[in-house]
Formats: sequence, structure tokens, C-alpha cells
Amino acid sequence: MDILAGLNTKQRQAVETLNGPILVIAGPGSGKTKVLTHRVAYLIQQKVAPENILAVTFTNKASCEMKERIRKLIDSRGSILPARNASRSDAGGPTIGTFHAVCAQILRAEARRIGYRPDFIIYDNKDSLGLIKKCLEEADISQQQFKPRSIQETISSAKNNLSEPKEYAAQATSYYEETTARIYTVYQDKLKNNNAFDFDDLLMQVVLLLKNTPSVLEKYQKRWQYILVDEYQDTNFAQYALISLLSEKHKNIFVVGDFDQSIYKWRGADFRNILNFEHEHPDCRVIVLEENYRSTQNILAAAAQVISKNLERKDKNLWTNNPTGAPIVLYEALNEKDEGKFIVSEIRKLIAEFKLRLSDFAVLYRTNAQSRAVEEAFLRVGLPYKVVGATKFYDRKEIKDLLAYLRIIHNPNDLLSLERIINVPPRGLRQPPTANQRPILKKLQAWENFNNLLDELRQENKALPLTGLLKLIIEKTKYEDYILGQENGEARLENIEEIFSVTQKFDALPPPDGLGAFLEEAALLQNSDEVETEKNLVNLMTIHCAKGLEFSAVFVVGCEEGIFPHSKSLLDKTQTEEERRLCYVGMTRAKNLLYLSFAEKRLFFGSLITNPPSRFLSEISENIVLVRHSSDKYLSGQEFCETPPEDYS
Repeated sequence: MDILAGLNTKQRQAVETLNGPILVIAGPGSGKTKVLTHRVAYLIQQKVAPENILAVTFTNKASCEMKERIRKLIDSRGSILPARNASRSDAGGPTIGTFHAVCAQILRAEARRIGYRPDFIIYDNKDSLGLIKKCLEEADISQQQFKPRSIQETISSAKNNLSEPKEYAAQATSYYEETTARIYTVYQDKLKNNNAFDFDDLLMQVVLLLKNTPSVLEKYQKRWQYILVDEYQDTNFAQYALISLLSEKHKNIFVVGDFDQSIYKWRGADFRNILNFEHEHPDCRVIVLEENYRSTQNILAAAAQVISKNLERKDKNLWTNNPTGAPIVLYEALNEKDEGKFIVSEIRKLIAEFKLRLSDFAVLYRTNAQSRAVEEAFLRVGLPYKVVGATKFYDRKEIKDLLAYLRIIHNPNDLLSLERIINVPPRGLRQPPTANQRPILKKLQAWENFNNLLDELRQENKALPLTGLLKLIIEKTKYEDYILGQENGEARLENIEEIFSVTQKFDALPPPDGLGAFLEEAALLQNSDEVETEKNLVNLMTIHCAKGLEFSAVFVVGCEEGIFPHSKSLLDKTQTEEERRLCYVGMTRAKNLLYLSFAEKRLFFGSLITNPPSRFLSEISENIVLVRHSSDKYLSGQEFCETPPEDYS
């Protein structure tokens, strides 16, 4: 198979340039995933050892897509195919995974060097927050004065800047920072005692390990001689440092990204990493992918007009051979209810006229609070939908309970999980015993029975596949009876049944490896991984969650000053530019139809507000816009669409 077949000239240049630093500026819909996957396949075809290739992404969805595409490109009977999970690599294959998954893989191999066991647990955001609350309680620090989530964000920021507790404490200049430093120290000690890492630890601990242990750095530099990085504009300092260390020796660093799509400054991303790449690598080759394969000409033109107003960027001229397409619809709603009604009406008409599926539509908004009015409109007519990123599947009580059982079986040191399930279902125990209490409490029948249960389950874990182990936990604890006695018990039971469809994927791994792999994958899932494409329903999500996705028709709601752009950005040019990049990302998720809506007045956070239309709307040329009002007689999709797009046939 010709791996270069189907690539345009610029894509081919990016794939064929083998050595040295390479910067690929890839506009939305320009085929960057195609370039990345074909490059991995081409490197292997050119006799680069597959195990010497590392490809890093930001989401599990992107990682899985890359692996599947490479599998189709290369036929070698599985010997050089990428692993399903980066932490469970096939021998001799390239490593492909998210930053966090790759770092977890390194830590599994090197954990003992930093005082951890390889069976460590990864705490998600809620686990981390729970542990911080416990630290505040034990230190008798008011959670009203020192908000746990604020403390969590400060610690996260410190870790992303590779600042350990002692270093952070030494730099503290205020009472808040000094108090946070105390909590940070205790929090980190508890993580280590529980043999656990939080998300930010995965990155920080690996970078510090590579910096402080030359032999380990040399080991991974020798292993990964060709490094590819997706969405480079979204890297934070820790991720930047990691890639810099790994690529320092061989210099074969291939980064793909778009400064116009950098939207994660609030979580530490620094788009200057991509803007400065040429300065840091004077000998780098720069390739710009400007042909868009996703959107109509009108959508592309509108997005380009908006983003061109930003100053901190480099020019690129996106173009497409796609049809001109329908004009951009600007809908002026009376209020948020009318906005929701309009969306529902349009979706139903377009489905009737063009035979679209509900999953071809997405409703995007700036903040999660905006979903309420849209949800009410959908519920009123019974239109199926899913709110992405609201309550993640793995954040639901019944799922968290079962995960806690699995984690304490996998890692007996995980006291956070032990505290969660010690009396779930009720068994007369309130909290784990301290070290000096255990000899006394062991005499208590309830504690002894619970301890025996955990010991029995740990023994069964050595022989049972993951699904069998989970079913045994439910049976032995009578968890099904317990959950049916809770509010919405039947729905909760359905969630438990749904998790079996996930665990079955791990049953092929020998016990107890399946348990460890499952726990790691569950901990590393992002909101965007919960987008439904197979089920026929509309996805509702923030624009941040929509990054990397595409839909036939996209509604961007709440395009008003103070909402989008966000009120916090209005006095800061840097933040306003990030809001404009966010608008650009939202607009370019659309393939065929793009709707931008604003309301004359809106009930928002309990107050009735009247804000002018977003400045972003006025930046779009009138000749590619169709303005519609609540007073207009609704037009059919055919009336404002030049020709039915191919996707609708």
C-alpha cells in the first residue's frame, strides 16, 4: 500500500521530512490527524524501528483514532501495531497515547525510584478535591475562608510549573499562599501514603525524574528517537519540559498545532510554545496546512474574519474546494426560551428535509449554566440529547462506589477509597481505623467481616477476569439490593449494567492485569470522550469540550457581550483574544450549517440581563450572513441552503 497516496502536497512534505525539528501549522479540518498517522506509518516503512516512535495527543479520543488509522495503514500481523493502551504497549510497537497515559507508563516502570509502588492509583479531579477537603479538616482550616476548589487549582498550577511543596512554600508571599503551601505539603504526603498520584503529578513527577536521574532520561531518549506531538499549542510548561527533555538528544521533534485554536490558558496552556518553536529550533522546517476539508466556504470565511482581529498570531490563509454552502444564520431571539425553541424547530425541520441523524447536530455554549434553557426546550418536545461534561459516567455515585471497591482491591493503601466504601452498603462501620485503633477494632465482628471480604476479593482478583470480579463484588456486598433502595434505583442499576460493557474489553488481559488497565483508563478519560456519535441524540456541550470534534450542523448560543466573550475577559486584551480563539474553534466545528444566536434579554444566574450582541458577530461580512428574528416565519432548510450538502443525501 502506498502510504503517501491521498496526501496533498503540503501533507506529503510533512510526512516525508524524516529528521530534525519540524513545525506543522494545521488549520481546522486540514487533515492534521491524517498527517500524524501517515507519518508514523511512513517512518516505519523507512525502517525506523517502531519502538523508537512516540506520538503524544491530548485526548483519548484522538489517541484511539490515531491507533486505529495506523492499524489500517500498516500490515505486519500485529508485530508493529500500536497498543490499545499506552500503558500496556505491545512489544516492539510505537507508543501512542495522551500525555498523561504516556507518563503513567513511565511511572509504572520507574515508580520505585521515587518511593512509590507500580500498582499506584490515579486520583481524578473529584478524588483530589476530596483529599484536599480532608487536609483542610485535619488542619482545622475554614473551608469558607479557603475554598477547597481554589486550593486545588493553586496546587495544580504549582505542579504544572514544576513547583514542589518546598519550592512553593519558599516563594509564598501572602497568608493565602503560606496556608496553601501547608495544605500542599500535607496533601502530597497523603497521596504518597495512599500510593496515589493526581493528574498533575503524572506530568510533574516524570519531568522531575528525568531531570534528576540522567540514566532514566538516557533510557527514554534512546527508546523514543522520533517524537510527534499533536495540538502543541495546548501544551503547558510541564508538557513543554517533558517533550524538550525527551527530544533533546536526537532532535527529531515533530509538532503539529494551530495558535488560533489555543483555548486552554485557564488550565496552564501557553500558545507561545508554538509561536516560539522556530526561535528555539532555528533549523526547523515549517509547513503550513491551509486546505480545509471539513467546512463550506462560507463557514471558513466567517471564521477567518473573526480570528483575523487577533494580534498575537501568524497569518495563514485557509481555503477549501468544498461548496459555498448556506449563509451563516444569525438568530435574534426574544429570550433564552425562544432561543431553545428555535434550535429545536430547526433540528426537526432539517432532519425531515435532509434525513439527518440527531447525532449530526451539536449545541455549543460558553458556560455550562447555559445548557438549562436548551435542555428545557428539548425536554418539552421529547428530543433526545446528552449534556457532555455535566456528570461524567465515572462520576456517578454507583460507579464511584464500585470503582472504590476495585481500587482498594488493587491498592490496599488507598485510604480514600476505603473511606468511601467502608459503610457502603451499611455494615455498621463509619471510618477506617487508625493504626493504634486497629488491634481493638479487629475484635469487632463488622470490621473483621469487612476485612475478610476484601482479602477474599483480592485472592479472587488473581484468578477472575475483570467482569467476573466486579460481579462478585456486587454479589458479595449485596450492592444491587442496596442501590435499588436508593432514589432512582432502577436508573442507577442500568448504569451498573452499562459498566459491564466497558469491563468486558479488559477480560482478555490475564488477571490481575485487567483490573490495573481498567482503573488507569477510567482515571484518564476526559469529557470529550463521552461525546455520543453512535447513539442517535444531540450533543450539548461547552465549546471547550467540542475541541477536536465536528458536526454537520452547529448551534453556538448566547453570543452576547458578557457571555461570549465572557465578562471576565472584557478588560483584558489577552483574555479577549483567547475568547476570540474560542469562537473560532466553535465556528469551525461545523461542516455544513452554522447558527449563531443571541437574545434581546436573558435570565442568567437568576438575573434578567440585557446585553448587546457579541462583537464577534459584527466581524462577519453581511454578504455571507442570513439574519433571522423570532418574528420571522420559519424558513425551511432548503430555502437558505444553496444545494443540499452531500452529508444530507
